[in-house]
Amino acid sequence: MSARSKARRRALDILFEAEQRSVTAVEALQGRREKTDMIIASYSVEIIEGVVAQSEQIDEFLTTYSQGWSLERMPAVDRMILRVGAWELLYNDDVPDSVAVSEAVQLATMLSTDESPAFINGLLGRLQQLKPTLLA
Repeated sequence: MSARSKARRRALDILFEAEQRSVTAVEALQGRREKTDMIIASYSVEIIEGVVAQSEQIDEFLTTYSQGWSLERMPAVDRMILRVGAWELLYNDDVPDSVAVSEAVQLATMLSTDESPAFINGLLGRLQQLKPTLLA
């Protein structure tokens, strides 16, 4: 697993923990730093800060283009994977679009249900197609 893949996984874990514990992502990140000897890569922090900064717009895009699934109805891990994937796809020019989608699908394959990778691939693929108009 590459360093960036590990950083994505760590960011996903922290974002998921924050939602489950009803704390901010920054509080969850600080808690990890204070209570563990875990090294948190700068890219993990960049992802967390990016997802938080763009959360309203990301959630709006996910809600608009997910067919038949509200954000609240999605499994929590899928919701977080989609947020991380959407942030990388739409707001991080250092990550090629296809890599952002592929990495999100990989996370879903490892961490979620059998149906999740196809759902995440379809939704992020749709955002990838619409990217030029979404960010115009």
